[in-house]
Amino acid sequence: MATWKQFETEAGELAREVRQRFESAETHVLATLRGDGAPRVSGSEVDFMGDDLSFGSMLNAVKARDLARDGRCAIHAHPAANGDAKVAGVAVEVVEPAEKAAYTTGGEPPGGFHSFRLDLHEAVMTAVEGDELVIRVWRPGRGVETFRRK
Repeated sequence: MATWKQFETEAGELAREVRQRFESAETHVLATLRGDGAPRVSGSEVDFMGDDLSFGSMLNAVKARDLARDGRCAIHAHPAANGDAKVAGVAVEVVEPAEKAAYTTGGEPPGGFHSFRLDLHEAVMTAVEGDELVIRVWRPGRGVETFRRK
């Protein structure tokens, strides 16, 4: 499992940029997989708790049920003029009470909630630089790859 801390250790500059994009807005777009394999997008908030990027859900929300069935997901930071940030991986539900308490922020919905941490498989930052589209991709153990398109 790759944690956010591993990302910061392996690709500090890119991790700072991606985190800044996520912290610049409250709500982002979470993509999950429905039972039939079709995509579902939902609003979601993220936090950086301990070593992890974490996020939550209202109790028994469809996105939480999607993640319980198949944890693969992606989160796209709220778009901005200075570039798009995306992360993808597998959501792991935090269920042990003491551990779950460590992931709470005080903004959880009343009546219970799901808490997830992301097993990070990749992080991507896309920006326009001059007349080029520049895509920087990090994957655990592979460093940062940069692709340029005119």
